Amino acid sequence: MRVLVLNGPNLNLLGEREPGIYGSTSLEEICTHLSSAAEAMGITVCFAQSNHEGEIIDILHAARLECDGVILNAGAYTHYSYAIRDAIAAIKIPVVEVHLSNIHARDEFRHTSVIAPVCIGQISGFGADSYDLALTALAFRFNQGMPRLDEAKK
Repeated sequence: MRVLVLNGPNLNLLGEREPGIYGSTSLEEICTHLSSAAEAMGITVCFAQSNHEGEIIDILHAARLECDGVILNAGAYTHYSYAIRDAIAAIKIPVVEVHLSNIHARDEFRHTSVIAPVCIGQISGFGADSYDLALTALAFRFNQGMPRLDEAKK
């Protein structure tokens, strides 16, 4: 199983940008940790970050041919990029939306995610652990982890 971890605008500044909201862990530290966690699960991860909407779309398009799933932190694009929403819908591989902060406990405009309806799920508010939870969700989706609860009952 191969998973793309795609981060959007301003996430390259994690660790120094508003640590009270986003924490003090850098994006590089998140990627290093997630690589180790993925390896332990038998999953290959690749990473990308862009501050540009069109580049994020291009990366998503390429992922449809190279990856089994995507962990996406679209940053502020979450709240208004219908172009990224359409790219997610077009690629037909599972995408988990991730946010470090609880977007529902922040500014009103952050409560709405235009990408959520085309993602298989949304994880927010767990800081850097949000990425681990998303990876675990994708692993369950592809039965790389323990069986899903509905399958365990059979």
